[in-house]
Amino acid sequence: MKALDGIKVLDFSHALAGPYCTLLLADYGADICKLEARDGDMARGWGPPFAGGISSVFLGLNRGKRGISIDLKQTEGLDLCLRLIDRMDVLVENFRPGSMDRLGLGYEQVRQRNPRLIYCSVSGYGQAGPSRDEAAMDLVVQSSSGLLSITGTPGGESVRCGYGVTDVTAGLFSVIGILLALRAREQTGRGQYVDVSMLDCMISTMSSNYMSYLGSGIVPQPMGTAFPTVVPYRVFHAADRSLAIAVGSEKLWGAFCRAIGRPEIEKYPDYESNAKRIQNRAALEDLLAAVFAELPVAEWLQRLQSAGIPSSLVRNFEEVANDPQCELREMFPAMPHATAGPHRVTGTPVKLSETPGGPGIPAPLQGEHTREVMREFFGLDDGALDDLESRRVILEADRAG
Repeated sequence: MKALDGIKVLDFSHALAGPYCTLLLADYGADICKLEARDGDMARGWGPPFAGGISSVFLGLNRGKRGISIDLKQTEGLDLCLRLIDRMDVLVENFRPGSMDRLGLGYEQVRQRNPRLIYCSVSGYGQAGPSRDEAAMDLVVQSSSGLLSITGTPGGESVRCGYGVTDVTAGLFSVIGILLALRAREQTGRGQYVDVSMLDCMISTMSSNYMSYLGSGIVPQPMGTAFPTVVPYRVFHAADRSLAIAVGSEKLWGAFCRAIGRPEIEKYPDYESNAKRIQNRAALEDLLAAVFAELPVAEWLQRLQSAGIPSSLVRNFEEVANDPQCELREMFPAMPHATAGPHRVTGTPVKLSETPGGPGIPAPLQGEHTREVMREFFGLDDGALDDLESRRVILEADRAG
């Protein structure tokens, strides 16, 4: 048993934010029917790399989902889609606001048919307001949310966060919103509309940064790997490689000073409290940079971790993907695929003792499960399915696109 067994989701989403949401729902047991019209999910073209002609990104984002392909521009196709919605618990979409309404599939249009439906819309700026209709992708929202203004080095070029943080964050908040709405439905029997804005999500996740600004009125600037309210907290260069340290309390500060062989600076007036260390950040960081440059990183990590100081080698993806800790936590499991062959994907992050999640079926070919879903939900026989397929109302895997 998985936590979301029995929850049926119709997934109209594409690219990253929506598919990441439904990926997590699938990992915890929801039955995801990924609906692609003739053009398919844009992420199918995100590559190289490709495996068996399939984007590796797509393979990782869409495992555990059944792929169906329906031509929504045909009246029969739209009717099939509406009938599917009648049987769903959740609908997820991340088109521009208004797109689903124009298709005849907007929330107000379908809630009358299925009042228990939870309808989640993910967009750049939300369903109302002066920015509602602006196109948005990750880099754009990193900029509009303020994230890009604090990412980079002092006086250097702005630097994009190294992964699609605004998309992934919106996907996470979408899962939260859907779970909240499912919980509310248990009490009321009614579904509701879940409006998720990438901009809103980023402001929420930058709460500590924005609270510092709101409290001081000082506009923050890029600080490289340093942190505005804790010192020392940054990457330093050892004799051979870089390491990150985070000294987040006065107790840790004392242990840190002893671990690096400089116990005398613990009570030095300029460094005796975190507030003093922030005031004298430049001098302290210069001192520590010289200390760390004296020894190789392995020596420093042994000393620091023995003393309980949060610290890590600055690892690359290869080192992380082959880390025994990640193997134990099943964070890079292997999956089979009839076309792409065996491939590794990222694992399920939240470990549940009684209803554990995990990867299900591999990512679908476009329309791979169309006939299966039509039989299951509507009881259509081969003759009816052949007729729909011959008229391109539904599309099978080898004929979709």
